[in-house]
Amino acid sequence: MEIAFSPVRPEADTLVFAVPKGGFDALPLAAAAVLAAGAAAARFTGEAGSSFESFVEEGGKVLRVVLVGTGAGSDADHERAGSALTARLATSGATHAAVEFFGGASGESAAALAFGASLRGWRIDTYRTRQAEKAKPTLKQITLVSSDAGAAWERGSAVAAGVAFTRELVSEPANILYPESFVERCRHLEELGVKLTVLDKAAMTDLGMGSLLGVAQGSAREPRLLAMEWDGTGGAAERPLVFVGKGVTFDTGGISLKPGPGMEDMKWDMGGAGAVAGAIKALAGRKAKVRVVGICGLVENMPDGNAQRPGDIVTSMSGQTIEVLNTDAEGRLVLCDVITWAQKTYAPEIIIDLATLTGAMIISLGNEYAGIFANDDGLADDLIAAGKASGDQLWRFPLGDAYNKLIDSPIADMKNIGPRYGGSITAAQFIKRFVDEGVKWAHLDIAGMVWADKPGATWDKGATGYGVRLLDRYVADKFEQ
Repeated sequence: MEIAFSPVRPEADTLVFAVPKGGFDALPLAAAAVLAAGAAAARFTGEAGSSFESFVEEGGKVLRVVLVGTGAGSDADHERAGSALTARLATSGATHAAVEFFGGASGESAAALAFGASLRGWRIDTYRTRQAEKAKPTLKQITLVSSDAGAAWERGSAVAAGVAFTRELVSEPANILYPESFVERCRHLEELGVKLTVLDKAAMTDLGMGSLLGVAQGSAREPRLLAMEWDGTGGAAERPLVFVGKGVTFDTGGISLKPGPGMEDMKWDMGGAGAVAGAIKALAGRKAKVRVVGICGLVENMPDGNAQRPGDIVTSMSGQTIEVLNTDAEGRLVLCDVITWAQKTYAPEIIIDLATLTGAMIISLGNEYAGIFANDDGLADDLIAAGKASGDQLWRFPLGDAYNKLIDSPIADMKNIGPRYGGSITAAQFIKRFVDEGVKWAHLDIAGMVWADKPGATWDKGATGYGVRLLDRYVADKFEQ
């Protein structure tokens, strides 16, 4: 679906009027009175995301007219309105919708509505060979009547593209997306000025990444470490901000095999890596003034005859040893080596990792918030604020010595799981052991957020693209002011 802007209303088969809360006095249509009466009868009052639809004769043509509510007029309200508009028209038979703003709108508001419309318009039909006619998308273009949305939309479109890229990665099945093909999907980022560094199995073996390689050893798919560097500072920033993503492209649980029902969902266990890749695309696409490196540890966790066994002890790149009691607690085994490599390679001041790490997080927070753990209060506060502003919300969890002791092993430096309770916390404590002194670190457990079983504010069922907007907003607030 194409998003366009025009200073005048174009020819279109659907007219859309963005209406603030409280309704409207008049519309620039001959049938304004009929529309007003119909909207009143349907109790449409301009609430953000609400809509009213009718058909009128205008200029000798029958046109579809949609009123969509923009609420109090905030950017978030306009975004919600755009999303609702796309959801309503996507398969309606409408092909081109022209959007006018009742009472006018700033370029930022127009861009926000376009952003919401773009986010909600994403869908994946790659593997469909048959589809009911009424289920096929018809909406090809939305044109917003605005002449000053340029800069705001330039940024918004880049972020929308990043979200779409994350959704694409998260949606692909594991026979299509695996460590090597994940890397190839990211090659196009080089066209945006992103530098890619790829480590193969041999390189990781030489570096001593025994923890990550232990997860990968049961799969015929070789692991990869992918680093994506964007420098929008012109070389001025000596130390980059680092994002780290868990990229388990399929997780069977390994020898600690998961139950069969629902295992197909584990294609999205690389949601953290997907979010990191999408965030890098968004930042590079809008030429963000930041030096940032996104690093993905990419593996497949399978249970073949060479797979890691419960009870195995591995040596991480940091030199610390790990007793692997459960091969389904694999994400932390990947992240610890990636974080060690990131610190040795880039000496960052800040590391933020994102991972679909624990089912316990979904038990705790459901699908409304991701969990955040941090060793620095300021970093935690900044990320929580960015989450609230972007809609990718976070809720902070504790860390402490009492939890840390729960992962001590009697025969190695640590074990990869603690007791049954507090599972998300002990997983975070495990990762914290690999963070160097003086490095500010936050761990985002996004297990409940990367996939949705029902439509949300800006997504349909399926991949949400969670994390891209959060990271983009954090960068904008803390590095570009």
